[in-house]
Amino acid sequence: MTDKDFEYVNGYYRSAAIVTPALVLALTLLAACGGKTGDSAETAQTPLLTAATIGEQSILTASEFLSQAPYAAANLQDGQNQARICTACHSMAKGGVNMIGPNLYGFFGKQVGTVAGFGYSKAIENADFVWTPRVLDAWLVQPGRFLPGNRMSFAGVGDADDRADLIAFLLTATDDSNDDNNERK
Repeated sequence: MTDKDFEYVNGYYRSAAIVTPALVLALTLLAACGGKTGDSAETAQTPLLTAATIGEQSILTASEFLSQAPYAAANLQDGQNQARICTACHSMAKGGVNMIGPNLYGFFGKQVGTVAGFGYSKAIENADFVWTPRVLDAWLVQPGRFLPGNRMSFAGVGDADDRADLIAFLLTATDDSNDDNNERK
C-alpha cells in the first residue's frame, strides 16, 4: 500500500478501500445463503423447537401433509424459488447424488441421517428424529440452533410463510410415495 491508499479524516488515517468485483460477488453469495434472517418479534414470542424438544410427531404421506394448514395454502412457485438456495448443496431427484448435503429425495418420513453414502456429522448420527414438515420447519429457522454440532452452515429462513412455501414445494418435489419398494425407516 502507498500513501495514496489512505486518507486523513478528522485527525485519523483511514483506508480508502477499493471495492473489487470479487468482494461484491463474495458478499452477494454470503447474503444469499442466509435468506431472510427472521422477524425478531416472531422468534422472541415463540420458543424455538429443537431436536431435544421435538416430542411426538405425526408421520403422514406428502399428500396428507399438503392437505393441512399451512401447506394447503402455500405458494408452490414461491417454494420453488426458495428451493434454489437448497440446490446449492442438495440434489432432490430420485437417484440424485449426495453433494455438500445429502440427496433430499424421499427424506420426509425417514429417520434423520439415513441417506446411504453420505458422511454425517456426529450430531446427526446421534440424533433421533424423523423428518416431518414440523421438524423441517424448526430446522429451517436456524439449523445450528435446532441441532447444535450439525455441519449445515446455513443461517436459516426466518419468515414463516417462506418456510411453509418451501416445505410444501419440497413435499411435492421429493415425494417418493409412488416409488416401487418404498421403504420407510
